[in-house]
Amino acid sequence: MAQEIERKFLVQGEYKSYAYAHSHIVQGYISSARGRTVRVRIRDEKGYLTIKGASDTAGMSRYEWEKEIPLDEARELMTLCEPGVIDKTRYLVKSGDHVFEIDEFYGDNEGLVMAEVELSQENESFVKPHFIGEEVTGDIRYYNSQLMKKPFKSW
Repeated sequence: MAQEIERKFLVQGEYKSYAYAHSHIVQGYISSARGRTVRVRIRDEKGYLTIKGASDTAGMSRYEWEKEIPLDEARELMTLCEPGVIDKTRYLVKSGDHVFEIDEFYGDNEGLVMAEVELSQENESFVKPHFIGEEVTGDIRYYNSQLMKKPFKSW
């Protein structure tokens, strides 16, 4: 079973000049039920279907299955999604042996900038870039599936 282990942080300060790549992401949820989400994502010109399971008690680890799908199918599936959409640019920043994914949100989540780092073990150490702020791992308000229901601007 594929296990995703990640930690999430708020971002403060400048980060874009450290990015070696970026992409535009639009995603919706066919199901955003807590503990089992089904996500459709269009990243630049590629489509993806992702299923995620429930997070552990720390909010750091959960089952994740993802497959690339044809772009036209991803666009069709987006029409089946629940109301609300996540629109963001993702920047990739290398730090030590890890890559931080920094998401700058638009629309109803404008002003929110979050970073995630994927780990191979929950207790794995990593080098935090200087722009990494407060840790929000496990805070469900920061899950993308929740941000579409209760956007950042409404907090």
